Amino acid sequence: MKLQFLGATREVTGSKHLITTKSGLKILLDCGMYQGKGLETDAMNRDLGFDPAEIDYLILSHAHIDHSGLIPYIYKMGFGGTVLCTPATRDLCAIMLADAGRIQEQDTVTFNKKRRAQGLPPVEPIYTMEDAQNSMNSFISIPYHKPFNIEGEVKVEFFDAGHILGSAFVYLEIKEGRRTIRLGFTGDIGRYNTKILKDPEPFPQVDYLMMESTYGDRLHTTLDTAEQELLMAVLDTCTKKKGKLIIPSFAIGRAQEIIYALDRLEHAKLLPDIDVFVDSPLSTSATNIMRLHTECFNDDIVEYTRTDPDPFGFNRLQYIQSVQASKELNMRHKPCVIIAASGMMEAGRVKHHLANHIEDPSTTILCVGYCEPSTLGAKIMRGDRTVSIFGQPHTVRAELRRIDSLSGHADYSEMINYIGCQDKRKIKQLFLVHGEEQTQEHFSQTLAEVGWKRISIPHFRDEVEL
Repeated sequence: MKLQFLGATREVTGSKHLITTKSGLKILLDCGMYQGKGLETDAMNRDLGFDPAEIDYLILSHAHIDHSGLIPYIYKMGFGGTVLCTPATRDLCAIMLADAGRIQEQDTVTFNKKRRAQGLPPVEPIYTMEDAQNSMNSFISIPYHKPFNIEGEVKVEFFDAGHILGSAFVYLEIKEGRRTIRLGFTGDIGRYNTKILKDPEPFPQVDYLMMESTYGDRLHTTLDTAEQELLMAVLDTCTKKKGKLIIPSFAIGRAQEIIYALDRLEHAKLLPDIDVFVDSPLSTSATNIMRLHTECFNDDIVEYTRTDPDPFGFNRLQYIQSVQASKELNMRHKPCVIIAASGMMEAGRVKHHLANHIEDPSTTILCVGYCEPSTLGAKIMRGDRTVSIFGQPHTVRAELRRIDSLSGHADYSEMINYIGCQDKRKIKQLFLVHGEEQTQEHFSQTLAEVGWKRISIPHFRDEVEL
């Protein structure tokens, strides 16, 4: 069988990996969008490297757009196969992919105005909201630990990866005559002892392992300090400076962790008397989906809900839906907390809040997750004095803070712990994907130091025979 790496190679977005069996069965692992590269991103997303009509099955590790975001595009381009994922992933994709289609439609309208002014022909969005909604007909939900047979040739089974709601390690057994190849794909690996989700769980022994490496060169601070750091950011900004605390957050996972942390602080009567706004319709929908999938919750939050039935809601918390209400937040002069997408500060309502407040020293921008190096979020957090937002230069005068411990990605110590369920001697090849090249080189060396061998870092469109 052949394995080809078509995305998230020596970078962290665009996850796509193609399996072709000897019988000709084609299985795609993930179908993610490239993000954060400006105009270059559009061309990269349209250049798939395969014919969608030839794909028989798509196995999806989780719902984040850099793993799922091109499913409507390949559906539009002729994919007639089946998407396999966990039930929570399917529910999240139903809202996330439609939202991505809506954003592309809106962005294309704005982009085409500029093209008309330049005498250039209009362009079409990669896909529309309708394309995204139609593509959901291809999805089949498979619970964790329930093997699913594909045409008598491949067995797929999901194990909880603990990254976001419904995220999965993908375990495959592929039969080729008398030979069975065991292939594992981590998707994105979550952290241990988090406040909401269960820990990443062990998985069966594999022959070949494809492993993410986003934080392969760093260690996170302990999760125990996150709530205290969040509280200090609220107190310093809203109580002392009388300003606004803006928290750019991924709508799925990170937003709910922040909301739950604030709920706990409020429940403990530690939160000051200020308003908290979740300014993201997608985060609102995702939070409602999270309420439905308590099977993914760990024992701690289940215990917490016995005294607080809604861990994602309290009196001073408001979920903002309308554009007008969002705009009114920028005119508000009272101290408050604003949680808004996107986490990398590249799109969504958070860009409007940044444009209106980034030059105000009483404002604090609190980064709680990974920002791809070319994104606006990375530029702000690395200390660029001036940044461009909606084509206008802005001097960064807001206070900048970061809470690394809230990351949904495991650090290198946690990733090594995660694959500790494997017998190193039985691994024929370990492929590092989903990480910046320098980070992957560091992680490869760290893995080698603790006894892992036969580690490779694929290049874009590399193909290997397994």
